[in-house]
Amino acid sequence: MQALAKKQQETIIRKLRRPAGTALHRYSMINQGDRVLVAVSGGKDSLSLLWYLNDHCKRAPISYDIVPVHLEMGYYPQGALILRDYFKALGLEYVVEHTTYGPDAHRAGETLNPCFLCSRNRRKRLFSLVKQLNCNKLALGHNREDIVETLLLNMFYAGQISTMKPVETMFRGEFSIIRPLALTPAEVIRRFVEMLGLPVIHNPCPSADTSKRSEIRALLETLSRTNKKLVSNLFNAAQNVRTDYLL
Repeated sequence: MQALAKKQQETIIRKLRRPAGTALHRYSMINQGDRVLVAVSGGKDSLSLLWYLNDHCKRAPISYDIVPVHLEMGYYPQGALILRDYFKALGLEYVVEHTTYGPDAHRAGETLNPCFLCSRNRRKRLFSLVKQLNCNKLALGHNREDIVETLLLNMFYAGQISTMKPVETMFRGEFSIIRPLALTPAEVIRRFVEMLGLPVIHNPCPSADTSKRSEIRALLETLSRTNKKLVSNLFNAAQNVRTDYLL
């Protein structure tokens, strides 16, 4: 049984490493001497990203540093303690901050979308920490499905064809956002986290299951039951734009 479990673990690790490694190489995400801030929310994606980059930097032919950062959003301070212990166990320099971004975005009288406000404040703080920690890369844990969902969100609700890019240069080259899991299917990440027993933190945000993104995710799950290639086709469509046939 132990041999079988070890073999299964090795298999899922390879399935995570392969698309992540392809993304790093294809988009030249990390170079010699980089210092990478890894945004760790405590969800499956960000913990898988941290595991992968911590593993990769030990195996790669180049030298670079990673700094995990967790911004506790104001709902679950105990989760920050769990992640702090995990970062320490990995032997990494880290930052953990407690904020009130979540409750602030949901307080009565707010006219903007609470998800937008919360995300904006979190991102602004991450951007400032990139500079404070002397990093030149900010790694986010968005996976293949996240990119497809963003494509549909922008089409349905913003009236534009656009999505997240695997690499984005910010503020005229001050630093870059990288998404090493951009090519990785969500199902691989789910199985990876389950197999390795990573300390996933439940998201207690009251909007977690009622956002437009959750609606899009449910739609994709429903449509995928009769078309297993649906997500990969949509992902490929974002790279295969025939402008001659657009308005």
